[in-house]
Amino acid sequence: MYNSILSINQKPQAMAIIGGSKDYKDIHGTVWFYQRQSGVLVVTQVFGLPKGTTKCDSPIFAFHIHSGTSCTGDENDNFADSKGHFNPNDCPHPYHAGDMPPLFSCGGYVFSAFFTDRFAIREIIGKTVIIHSGTDDFTSQPSGNPGSKIACGVITAR
Repeated sequence: MYNSILSINQKPQAMAIIGGSKDYKDIHGTVWFYQRQSGVLVVTQVFGLPKGTTKCDSPIFAFHIHSGTSCTGDENDNFADSKGHFNPNDCPHPYHAGDMPPLFSCGGYVFSAFFTDRFAIREIIGKTVIIHSGTDDFTSQPSGNPGSKIACGVITAR
C-alpha cells in the first residue's frame, strides 16, 4: 500500500501554478496533487520567496487552500478573491480541510511533500492555494494569524 502512496511516477491529477503578488513578483512555483486511495499526496516547489537576513530568521511561510476561485483582489489585498480557508466541515483552525503544513524556506526556495486525507482532489478543483508572509500560529481563530497573502495559484484538473 505505501509504495502506491509515495510513487509520483504518474501524472498529477491536479496542479496550481503559483505566482507572487505585486510586491513579491519573484515568487513562482508549482503545487502538484496526486490522488491516492487513502488520501492526496501534495508536492510543492516554490522559488523566489523572501529570504531571512541571519541563520536564525530563515522564513517559514503559512500555506493553505482557500475557498475562493480567483487570484485577484484589490489594493488592500492582492488576493482578496481567494477568500478564507477551505473549510467544508466548519472545523476550527488548524483543522480546516485546507490547512497544510508550513513551508520552510531555504534561501528563498521550498520543496515540500506531504500526504493528507483532509480533502479529495475533486473537492479542491477551482480553489486557490495561498502562501502567506508569516508563520501560522496554529491557534488563533479563524485562520492562525498567518500574515498577508504573498502568492497564489488556482488549482486546475490535469
